[in-house]
Amino acid sequence: MLLQIVQYGEKVLHQKGEPVTEFDEELRDLFENMVDTMYEAEGIGLAAQQVGLALQFCVVDLKGCDPDFEYTFDGAKPPLDLFMPIGMCNPKVEVLDPKEESYEEGCLSFPDIRADVERPEKIRCEYQDINGNPHVIEADGLFGRCIQHEVDHLNGILFTDRMRKRVLKKIQLPINQLKAKTLQRLKKAKR
Repeated sequence: MLLQIVQYGEKVLHQKGEPVTEFDEELRDLFENMVDTMYEAEGIGLAAQQVGLALQFCVVDLKGCDPDFEYTFDGAKPPLDLFMPIGMCNPKVEVLDPKEESYEEGCLSFPDIRADVERPEKIRCEYQDINGNPHVIEADGLFGRCIQHEVDHLNGILFTDRMRKRVLKKIQLPINQLKAKTLQRLKKAKR
């Protein structure tokens, strides 16, 4: 089932998620629905906040991307097809290489808005899968960036919060227009 993607201007995007404590059928359904929604929107990641839930849960799938990145999954390097899409519960990110790279990012909650964001090049992420099993991913490039972007969402941080002021200034008008449109839609829905 496709879910509604929350757009910038809705408060849930700034809420820190509650930890996932129940690894049950409801979580598996949420995983499937979020993956379907992410694919429909042509994204590579989607956080629970983006579907209106303040929860420490996100999905990631880079199978269709140019694998111009290095990674390990639980200490090995299996093909992406074997472990993606990933449902990440309660992820914790540790920076392995503090050198920052600038890369143009987009966000499904900011349709058609893209800009450069600087992020650490290499990270380590510990998380639980949808069955509660622990995993560790080390990744750089787009894979590491995608995890950082989604984990930021889980902590109420948006990619615009990570932009340099001069970069943000260039896209401020479409951001303000999106927020106004979202607030107007929310106001109509309350009636």
